[in-house]
Amino acid sequence: MSNLSIEQRAADALLQAQVSGQAIGPIRETIGADNIAAAYNIQKINTDKRIAQNEKVVGKKIGLTSFAVQKQLGVDQPDYGVLFDTMQVREGVLHFSHLQQPKAEAEIAFVLSEDLTGDVNMSDLINAIDYAAVSIEIVGSRIANWDIKITDTIADNASASHFILGESRVPLSQIDLEKCKMSLIRNGEVVSEGSGAACMDNPLNAALWLAQTMAEMGNPLKAGEVLLSGALGPMVPIEQGDKFEAVIEGLGSVQLAIV
Repeated sequence: MSNLSIEQRAADALLQAQVSGQAIGPIRETIGADNIAAAYNIQKINTDKRIAQNEKVVGKKIGLTSFAVQKQLGVDQPDYGVLFDTMQVREGVLHFSHLQQPKAEAEIAFVLSEDLTGDVNMSDLINAIDYAAVSIEIVGSRIANWDIKITDTIADNASASHFILGESRVPLSQIDLEKCKMSLIRNGEVVSEGSGAACMDNPLNAALWLAQTMAEMGNPLKAGEVLLSGALGPMVPIEQGDKFEAVIEGLGSVQLAIV
């Protein structure tokens, strides 16, 4: 059987799992635990299909930005997934029925004012960022019981589900991206804490990795895109009826109700 047909079948299985809400077994069982190229090919098959169905790409998310988690999964770099307009929550309310094995993470989002093409360096990245905002990312998995390794999550669009951005738009010069404290509050109780340094020592390091990776692939980041830079603390399981608030020093807060 050709690699293409294996990748196509895996992509179809993931898409079917998303539509039906029925999780599937690990993708690594068919493509291998280390075949990162195949995993990104599977992700791209479903990205192209969603674009063909009129979903619009609005940004990217960066996963595996904790060095501890990278070590746990045996990798030395983060991964990325694609954000669609259908994933963005604008009114602060998200229906539990739209989620699969959901967990919440608090992170810093960057919004670009310029394309990032060519040989991108840190100065280019900083100049291209319009503003930062607090965000809650909902991750989900189409893989049963979150039984994932690196190739499973990449194929599954980096376990992306939904996201919401806070209303405050803060220039980079007004926030300490390394030392800013984060609190994620669920139903009035702090359930996850961290700081900017939890994301590859500085969220800009994660964003630069993404910008360079996408430029090398000939699919550069574009003006207007949202970059979810990675979790600043442990992710937290979500139940129906939960109310979340993410607070990041210098960026304010954002709230999300799961109904």
